[in-house]
Amino acid sequence: MQIEHGGALDRAMNRFGGTREVWIDLSTGINPEVFPLPPIALEVWNRLPDEGLLASALDAARSYYGVADEAAIAAAPGTQALIQIMPDLAERGEVAIIGPTYQEHQSSFEQVGWKVSLCDNVDAIAHTAKVAVIVNPNNPDGRIVAKDALVNLAETLRMRGGFLIVDEAFADPHPETSIAAHCGGDGLIVLKSFGKFFGLAGLRLGFALTSPDIGARLTRRMGPWAVSGPALAVAKHAFTDKAGLRAFTDRLTHRRGLLSAVFTKLGLKEIGGTDLFALVEHERAHALFEALCAQHVLVRKFAYAPHWLRFGLPLDENDAETFRQRTLIALDVIRS
Repeated sequence: MQIEHGGALDRAMNRFGGTREVWIDLSTGINPEVFPLPPIALEVWNRLPDEGLLASALDAARSYYGVADEAAIAAAPGTQALIQIMPDLAERGEVAIIGPTYQEHQSSFEQVGWKVSLCDNVDAIAHTAKVAVIVNPNNPDGRIVAKDALVNLAETLRMRGGFLIVDEAFADPHPETSIAAHCGGDGLIVLKSFGKFFGLAGLRLGFALTSPDIGARLTRRMGPWAVSGPALAVAKHAFTDKAGLRAFTDRLTHRRGLLSAVFTKLGLKEIGGTDLFALVEHERAHALFEALCAQHVLVRKFAYAPHWLRFGLPLDENDAETFRQRTLIALDVIRS
């Protein structure tokens, strides 16, 4: 299946004109602020990443995510690389995916011959499924599945010879939703995206939190030096800069408030989201998407939900006000 993603600003520019400087790109769930970067020694750029650097970054990740000592952490060049590997960790069978959600999960299983069952909720997962995928908080609606339900489902799937994949790409601002502390057994794999919360998606870094056996299999599959030295150095710094993290999180919360305030002023109906994005319902969502593009504002539309638009975060008050003014014009266009 062909999957749409946010972040296709070049494509929008080719169609609607304008330079990057004049566009407001709200099409992703990536923090528009980059976490302050540390100085990186030249040797980190010059040498292959050594075991000490990898170990120190994984130790920092373990503390940051609250992972038990007995669990394994596998680092990867982005969680998308891990998503591609997930179907190969068990014999082909039936996988249940709670949706609608990030479509790359479904695509990765379908491409290698799994039967995919799309479910509305945990209770709808069939007893024939040996693997399940839940994005928590979910993209794009922010739905949250309770920890107890996830833990129980992981154990059920383990007894069937399978496992539960919990994609926590958007959980960093919502640590109360994470089940990272429950990792360690073969029935649970938690995926963590570094780039979204820290505003560093271009770094391409992700982690799988799981059992030692699955962790070792993932590490072998990715091969040596899967993650660059600079990425590991940045992650170690970001995970351990507690004062910087508090201030960074506060700015993110403020930014999210700016977005909701714009919706309130414009009378747009916000129906879900996380601290990194908002989901809005509008009866003419696709028309509004086109009108916003004409005003050089890029958001995320969905072929499967023609009444939904997802909005990322403005960087600051100026961005939020420009977004409000351009959206007001776009709304007037589709009403005329």
